[in-house]
Amino acid sequence: MALHHDPLWPRAGAWTSDAKRVDFGIIGVPTFSTSITPGSTNLTPAAVRDVLPRYSEMSLEPSGARSADSLERADFGDIVDPDGDEAGAIEAIRAAAARARLLVAIGGDNALTVPVAVGAWGDEASTAGLITVDAHLDVRHGRSNGSPVRRLVDEFGLDPSRIVQIGIAEFANSVDYIEQVQAWGVTVITRDDVERRGVDAVVAEALAIAGGAGGPIHVDLDIDACDRSVAPACPASIPGGFTAYEMRRFARRFAGSDAVRSIDLAEVDAAQDSADGRTVRLTALCVLEALAGVLER
Repeated sequence: MALHHDPLWPRAGAWTSDAKRVDFGIIGVPTFSTSITPGSTNLTPAAVRDVLPRYSEMSLEPSGARSADSLERADFGDIVDPDGDEAGAIEAIRAAAARARLLVAIGGDNALTVPVAVGAWGDEASTAGLITVDAHLDVRHGRSNGSPVRRLVDEFGLDPSRIVQIGIAEFANSVDYIEQVQAWGVTVITRDDVERRGVDAVVAEALAIAGGAGGPIHVDLDIDACDRSVAPACPASIPGGFTAYEMRRFARRFAGSDAVRSIDLAEVDAAQDSADGRTVRLTALCVLEALAGVLER
């Protein structure tokens, strides 16, 4: 469907920049082939790009309305599925992250967290931190969308004391795996904790822990942490998850921190979305919330 043109209402997306350094970049990371739940998450980067022009870049702050057109923005395109060439994917992410103050990776399933985090951390991996907003612990054995946290610890040497996992849900994990992350020293903040304390307070704590060594932080925003009513395209979303507003708030608040080098948006299968495209639209709005967060830095 053709969208209405209004020169006073510029649309989001279609970001191009020849600048050596940009404020904000997006990159598609279409991981899907090792997913525990086979699907078409590889279709989601393109679906999100298609939806972005339905929105503008205007955000509201106490001081008034602002547009992100003052920022240098770039779309670095898609990389090849890292499940087939993870080393190549890490190098591609490293190159993109070196150009951007904040790089937002659009997945793809949660397997993308490994190459995106490692690539964005670059030579600072020894001091890096990880924050996940996810109903699941992602510490399964093997290589899949259920194992990125374990892989970052076991294979890439991430210090578990600088991992914060937000939104961990009941009935979506196992006793063995929760005991594993507790033994590692991971900070676990449950869905109930967020409900009681609020997003902003949780974000502040997570940034302090993950950034404790002064290194770069990667944030994994797993859209299946949202309530199933707003995220039907996420195979593992459950009733009782975060609201769309809460997920958007997480995206903006984390992106507003200079310590956050990269964010990924994971676990949306565009082929399974509802007729109104609500999950893909939420993902696109998280991209724009991250853009607004950079504007607030």
